[in-house]
Amino acid sequence: MLFKHIRPWLLAAIAVSPLLVLGQNASDTVTEQHNELSVDLQFLARGESRYGGFSIEDPSIEEEAVEQKAAKSNFILGRTRLAINYKRDWLEARVTPQHSGVWGQTGKGAFNLYETWVKMDAPFGLFAQVGRVALSYDDERIIGSDDWAMASQSHDVVRLGYEGHGHKAHVILAYNQNANVLTDGGSLYVGGAQPYKTMQDVWYHYDFKRFPLGVSALFMNIGIENEDNNYEGQKTWFQQLLGGYLTFHPKRWNAEASYYHQFGKNEQGIKIDAWMASGKVAFSPKPNYGFVGGYDYLSGDKKFAVTPHGGLGVVRHEVIKGFSTVYGSHHKFYGAMDFFYVSTYLNGFTPGLQNTYFGGFYSPLKGLRFDASYHYFATATNLEDMDMFLGHEFEFQAAYAITRDVRLMAGVSFMSGSEAMERLKRDTSKNTLRWGWISLIVTPRIFTTKW
Repeated sequence: MLFKHIRPWLLAAIAVSPLLVLGQNASDTVTEQHNELSVDLQFLARGESRYGGFSIEDPSIEEEAVEQKAAKSNFILGRTRLAINYKRDWLEARVTPQHSGVWGQTGKGAFNLYETWVKMDAPFGLFAQVGRVALSYDDERIIGSDDWAMASQSHDVVRLGYEGHGHKAHVILAYNQNANVLTDGGSLYVGGAQPYKTMQDVWYHYDFKRFPLGVSALFMNIGIENEDNNYEGQKTWFQQLLGGYLTFHPKRWNAEASYYHQFGKNEQGIKIDAWMASGKVAFSPKPNYGFVGGYDYLSGDKKFAVTPHGGLGVVRHEVIKGFSTVYGSHHKFYGAMDFFYVSTYLNGFTPGLQNTYFGGFYSPLKGLRFDASYHYFATATNLEDMDMFLGHEFEFQAAYAITRDVRLMAGVSFMSGSEAMERLKRDTSKNTLRWGWISLIVTPRIFTTKW
């Protein structure tokens, strides 16, 4: 198969060729460039309080102990970023160190480089970008920065593209290793900074000039290594994703739709045949209030067994039917309490999800906004001994911009879960699931200069 024979040296050759052209075009005008340097700070602190809904992995714990252990959790999360930006007519660069963690955490949290990249522009709308990049495409359902998570998500990539006349076309290339070892094939890449060994993406988007319609197409080829010692040498399994995204926004309406199909094989070599579809419609009679409704369907694994507390219930699957949302911003789509596609099910498979929702927003004055929504959750596949219904979730959120650089946000969510929800998550508090949070976000530009 063609995907299996893409080598790092070929990716490097593809990446280097446009960079040489960019350098040649820029060399003649380097003395005439206008330079800009800026430094942006982002400080975020979020306190959370959750009651119920915790997955308990130890089947030996008695039910009473499980209920006490899962009863409540309170903590404060923090994140600080310092984005250093440089820009010239044809050249742009960013370095963003980041610290994130729980207040009082052992080891004082995690420090890393969230972004560090250079971008070079060429004539005719061409560009090349190299480094660690926070990728964001369409509605971020498949590829997004996942900014709700403290560490967020970025990728070490080469990105080549064209943007102009309503067209956008990007090619993304990635190849990851744990170290620059000199053996044939390198070290096994499992548990590295990225969840994949190699990735190639192609994304295309077009905005119609005289019609409020946008169309996107996405193809991904993802290679993941398996550390199972039963395989001879290192084995990389490849899975693919193909789909599209539509937006239609006439005047006060906004409609979105998407469809994606996954195929290939997972990291255990099991065949994949999964899909998802979504639709969403929003209407704003006035700028200060509006309504939204939608439906998501993500396919699930067949013969999904939900066993009682302490049971194993492992079922062999010859084909993976459960759709994976891969590298999207999961918190945006499947309920604010993050029971689905953030945390996993016990046996690694998924019954899929049906998410029917509606809600609205109201802004009584500038800078202040209230949101409310309702979700009806059900599995996508039939459960062997229970109903497909999972639960009702109610969400409320408020946001207030104190100044241009300072925002205060808060939210509260409630879920009334079913027996299936209780057994899927190994928790006995199905009717008392609640979660609240309050967040302070400060994002000033602390320095800027031009010369």
